[in-house]
Amino acid sequence: MSIASLMIAAPQGRSGKTTISMGLCAALRKRGLKVKPFKKGPDYIDPSWLTAAAGHICGNLDPFMFGETTLKQAFTRGCENMDIAMIEASMGLYDSSGEDGIGSSAWLARLLKVPVILVVNAARMSRSAAAMVSGYINFEPDTGIAGVILNNVAGQRHRNKLITAIEKHCGIPVLGCVPSDKRLALEERHIGIVPFIEQDGSAGKIGKACAIVENNVDVQQVLDLAKAAAKGISADGKQVDIISHTAASKQSPMANVDIGVLYDRAFSFYYPDNLEALQNAGARLIFINSFTDNLPDVDGLYIGGGFPELYAAQLEANAVLRRDIARAARQGLPIYAECAGLMYLCRAIIKDNRRYHMAGIFDQEVEIIARPQGHGYMVVEARKGNPYFRPGAILKGHEFHYSRLIGYKASNAKFEVIRGHGIDGRTDGMAINNTLATYLHLHALSAPGWADDFVNLSLSHKMKPVKTLI
Repeated sequence: MSIASLMIAAPQGRSGKTTISMGLCAALRKRGLKVKPFKKGPDYIDPSWLTAAAGHICGNLDPFMFGETTLKQAFTRGCENMDIAMIEASMGLYDSSGEDGIGSSAWLARLLKVPVILVVNAARMSRSAAAMVSGYINFEPDTGIAGVILNNVAGQRHRNKLITAIEKHCGIPVLGCVPSDKRLALEERHIGIVPFIEQDGSAGKIGKACAIVENNVDVQQVLDLAKAAAKGISADGKQVDIISHTAASKQSPMANVDIGVLYDRAFSFYYPDNLEALQNAGARLIFINSFTDNLPDVDGLYIGGGFPELYAAQLEANAVLRRDIARAARQGLPIYAECAGLMYLCRAIIKDNRRYHMAGIFDQEVEIIARPQGHGYMVVEARKGNPYFRPGAILKGHEFHYSRLIGYKASNAKFEVIRGHGIDGRTDGMAINNTLATYLHLHALSAPGWADDFVNLSLSHKMKPVKTLI
């Protein structure tokens, strides 16, 4: 079986590729196609928009965290029963950590044999756009740039100049000319655009992006390019969110545990593959709103990333949940917490000189400051006493946080930082009983045993008699 596929890339960030990508996803979906979106890199936020636009979960394809085989398998598995796959690139098309270009969006497109459509911000530029596009075509010629979508086109005269120059000098089609439209602007924050779940009027923005694409992009020609690329290439391999999708995943009969997942505006950074991996290991996922819910009867708890500092007052107000989680942690409930989860499990979050009480499992307090404390990929080595990873295990992941811990003791850390910052630049991770909290965002495909170990630990806890602790 073969599947139509394409990558939406750009010469640089902020060229409009996310808006174009979600508009295309929505437009193709309107045509009755099953669209599978992917995001290159470790991002959580762009995928939240692509998921809503496509109606299918956006997967991550990260060359740093995944090996080539895993990348191919993730792409193949995600494409099953789909009509078209669309990958949104990251940064500039050829940007990579090293001069060899390994890990760039172009490298990924070549690995997966996916044609590239280049989104070019054409503001304040006419014939020069052809020189730019020509350079991108010829820089690594086997990348397969198949067409161009021009963004921020000023008018008909500007449009004509751009199309004439690119089609004459570059030999590839201009698939669309999108005018500048402030209504399409997505609200931004220090980490990038605000997640779909947090923006008011999110569905309306996707509808506008869809209309803009349908009115200004030759969607059929885009589809034809994607279909043409599929010839001879094997793919063996209303709002939708990660909750409704993963709840339908096949569950394993081998285990019988309930794992709670905090999911709301404060905690929304979860890789869908992580949730699916837990379900495939036999867990039922129970979604919990940290603003309003009590802690249900669960055998484990997963607290992902997000923005607890923006909702600190609401988190503090739900004292019942904070108390329940603290009590459960003392009784040995397996709790796995990443970044925002780490912050929530500390004693307090300090923001703008105000202290907000959190769960208090750890004595440390979290201070929010103006500049990033950790940003980028991480590599860590597990230390002794880590409830989830054997000593010496090497893990790859990602971090992005504007917080730091007060009162942290590196001697109690559960990870040595090989790359990245973690808590103090050298170490990361705190543990009490079966609770582990870390700044590391881990992807299940980069740590295949994580989900099984989490589920097994939850099953062992379930089978033990509960000791009442006051």
